[in-house]
Amino acid sequence: MTITSNTPDGTEPYYLPSGDEVRIFEQCHAKNLAVMLKGPTGCGKTRFVEHMAWRLKRPLITISCHDDLTASDLIGRFLIRHDGTQWQDGPLTRAVREGAICYLDEVVEARQDTVVVLHPLTDYRRVLPIDKTGETIEAAPGFQLVVSYNPGYQRMLKDLKPSTRQRFVALDFQFPPAEREADIVEREGGCDHATATALVSLGHRLRALQDRGLAEVPSTRLLISAARLISSGISVKEACYSALVSPLSDDQSLVGGMRDLVDATFV
Repeated sequence: MTITSNTPDGTEPYYLPSGDEVRIFEQCHAKNLAVMLKGPTGCGKTRFVEHMAWRLKRPLITISCHDDLTASDLIGRFLIRHDGTQWQDGPLTRAVREGAICYLDEVVEARQDTVVVLHPLTDYRRVLPIDKTGETIEAAPGFQLVVSYNPGYQRMLKDLKPSTRQRFVALDFQFPPAEREADIVEREGGCDHATATALVSLGHRLRALQDRGLAEVPSTRLLISAARLISSGISVKEACYSALVSPLSDDQSLVGGMRDLVDATFV
């Protein structure tokens, strides 16, 4: 489990809107509605939450979900000390008490019995019962629950129950249009516009390989990583091999095909 807070220096996390998602999220926050972000890996879901927390001036607590995440990891537990036992709040409990935005990244990776503890926080009750202490905490003003997952990849393996899904307002995310994605890669990767445009063109060609056995397509995040290597002095092709091709597959035929696309894009 990873817990992070908003940017320590208070700077605005860069995010380039692609639709009406900012206004919808603001209204969800004002109306105490939980939000679900759906979209492929690396398309900007986490950056969007960081940007909205900054925009709404709310603290942000992020939890990276996984198979071993328990309800106690979220809510808290008693710790044994030399002078007895002491209760320690988990990240979800902290967010409820402090009125923070609590973001559960890739929520379907968590166990179903863990996800159920979120239910009382997603409806009119806005409470968190803590069975171990007998306390029921009312969510402080400003608290908001946000979850994300990748339906294209994770739905094949696991999915949220309908009783959970219908507790959220859903925002669908996709990779940005080519021109907008090039602007993001240029800004975040520190490269020139021509290089950013070529990287995005390569990214689109690599994404077409999904129908040929590529489990995960190159994300905007990977394109930014390649741009950062290029801007640091690494050759364009080597940056693409390392940041785009190698992380996507170990299949030699797929890797060979992707390297050929890199060579054809950057002659």
